[in-house]
Amino acid sequence: MRAASPTADPTVVVLTPGPKNSAYFEHAFLAEQMGVELVEGQDLFVSSGFVYMRTPAGAARVDVIYRRIDDDFLDPLALRQDSLLGVPGLLSVCRSGRVALANALGTGVADDKAVYAFAPDIVRFYLNEEPILKNVPTYLCRRPDNLKYLLDHLGDLVVKEVHGSGGYGMLIGPASTKAQIADFRKRIQTTPGNYIAQPTLALSTCPTFVKRGIARRHVDLRPYVLCTPEQVRIVPGGLTRVALEKVRGAGRLVRPARSGRPPRGGRCTHRRDAKAR
Repeated sequence: MRAASPTADPTVVVLTPGPKNSAYFEHAFLAEQMGVELVEGQDLFVSSGFVYMRTPAGAARVDVIYRRIDDDFLDPLALRQDSLLGVPGLLSVCRSGRVALANALGTGVADDKAVYAFAPDIVRFYLNEEPILKNVPTYLCRRPDNLKYLLDHLGDLVVKEVHGSGGYGMLIGPASTKAQIADFRKRIQTTPGNYIAQPTLALSTCPTFVKRGIARRHVDLRPYVLCTPEQVRIVPGGLTRVALEKVRGAGRLVRPARSGRPPRGGRCTHRRDAKAR
């Protein structure tokens, strides 16, 4: 974060929508671990072409903002006028280069699940290398051949909205009823470009403390990659999302971020002489 600013000793903050956001624990966790302030839009203001933070000691200039707010809500003067989460005038300061945003506006395009199908080609194009990790087969419903395959195997696949998140707007074929599959079939046929499909995967499980002791729960790990002008470094850990219910089949594969329970800190350990499995 500090490398994103030309200032020698920059002030970094994490901008959050607030405690009512489902990922607020994550925002607070990141701010604490980075040793920076966690702020809301109302804590920041623009003056004389710079961004400042309100503090008990007075206004303090902000140089880098790690934003956890969607693009549309960042600046009510330039984007959504009804936004109460952003900072009026923030984009003008960004354009002048007097504050750095991480991530920059527009990077949310990577959240479009349709992009996932192009990930191997993106690696080849920009790095001139073959991907090390294999991609999960992804079917783009806007392609006629992909759409035909999906409709013929709808009961075996996981279908997701390209803009969906948090486990919403998706169909897990093996765990769905005939009526649910028929309903989703109509949705896909109406707007095929809004959906992608993938095979149903057997997710990893981890011993988890629950009320009655230790039980298996599906988990996934959200790693963090730190980029500076000098290097790209993968942090040996991240945030682990844990499914709340028992492992009973495909219907329990969703680890919703909006479950109301915080994700857990995870750390990857390895022996340098151990063989990869």
